[in-house]
Amino acid sequence: MKAKTPQAKSARKKVDWKALAIVHPDAAGIDVGGSEHWVAVSPDRDDDPVRCFGCFTEDLRQMAEWLVEKKVRSVAMQSTGVYWMPVLEILEQHGLEVFLVNARDTKNLPGRKSDIQECQWLLKLHTFGLLNNSFQPTGEIRVARTLWRQRGDLTAAAASMIQRMQKALTEMNIQLSTVLSDLSGVSGMKIMRAILVGERDPWKLAMLVDRGVKAKPAEIAKSLEGNWREELLFILRQQLELYEFYQQKIADCDRQLRQHLESFASRVDPLVQPLGRKPRNKRSSKNAPQFDLRSELYRITGIDWAQINGIDVLTAQTVVSEVGADLNSFPTEKHFASWLGLCPSNETSGGKVLNRRSRKVVNRAATALRNAASTLLRSQSYLGAQYRRLRTRLGAPKAITAMARKLACLFYRLIKHGQPYVDKGTEYYEARYREQQIRSLTKRAQKLALQVVTPKAA
Repeated sequence: MKAKTPQAKSARKKVDWKALAIVHPDAAGIDVGGSEHWVAVSPDRDDDPVRCFGCFTEDLRQMAEWLVEKKVRSVAMQSTGVYWMPVLEILEQHGLEVFLVNARDTKNLPGRKSDIQECQWLLKLHTFGLLNNSFQPTGEIRVARTLWRQRGDLTAAAASMIQRMQKALTEMNIQLSTVLSDLSGVSGMKIMRAILVGERDPWKLAMLVDRGVKAKPAEIAKSLEGNWREELLFILRQQLELYEFYQQKIADCDRQLRQHLESFASRVDPLVQPLGRKPRNKRSSKNAPQFDLRSELYRITGIDWAQINGIDVLTAQTVVSEVGADLNSFPTEKHFASWLGLCPSNETSGGKVLNRRSRKVVNRAATALRNAASTLLRSQSYLGAQYRRLRTRLGAPKAITAMARKLACLFYRLIKHGQPYVDKGTEYYEARYREQQIRSLTKRAQKLALQVVTPKAA
């Protein structure tokens, strides 16, 4: 038989001549900048189809009124920094449909990059429907996202102050970090405040340590002998004051976040369906909010996230604050995992896969899921056993990405269908994996005319 030629293969494929049909006839393109915005409309709508507008609020209103006057209904613009946010707000207030597109999907030809050509290029792509709109959460989720991100920045700044305090103590040869696991704990704070007041006796400082500390008093007193340099004590005082200041701001952020979460609609009534007991293996994080976040998330989502292996309350709050508790914007869990950047890219050419690496996506929800996946290493659960198996076969980086996708799909199913999570345990996974390996070996043995014999249970 003759092999089919490339011409014969291409002849069987029908050409879709309507692929470049006009999808958005009333379109416009905006090149967003820091100080000015270039806007392009169709040449048949205005004698001057490309105009430049300023970045002030009055200029944005004039831009929106001009687009409405030219009977524009849909606008495409790139997500450039944070400059697009006020533009999006003004355009939506004037009833315009806004497509916020990724700059990676709008690359122009080399040598044709300018503000005027960029807005015209966006107009062309959007007119023919070649741009995908980015996901945008609802208004209440945006507020929660802003507050949660601010809280994360404050927590990171407070952690930096702890590191600087530890550095100042080490330069004075105060080896307090060798006997205390957490310098910002109750014992560490008491000792540093006493040092700044003027106490230098190591035994008196050692008496301030809590009884739960494992180090012996003699060892603690030995670690508190140093040179007490004045300039380093000054730095220690400033870093401690900054740490306490950040703690106050975190408490203010928690109050604001709690007040906002209380305005969310309830899916369940905690009085009718109360929460169960918190698992013993899940300890509350030191950076957890100063209110019952577990109950608030249970009321909003209808799911007790403390019962799920790998996903704790903080991880669930991070994902909910980024995407919301309504995932109808994602048709399937595969779309959700792809948006998070946890799926292979599968770049193909000539029928061969050139690249399988996941896309580089800067997403806080994906980062939280990756961190949650890495905590499954010692988890005695179904997900923990699966992660250890993947880690052995693929290595840590790929296993973390694979389990992060698993957790993302689990999050999608729980939010979408509202079914309770049931952990089947490590033994169930090991038994299922053993059965899978036996079936695979049986098929291979049949091809080689062999037979697999399994030992009978005693």
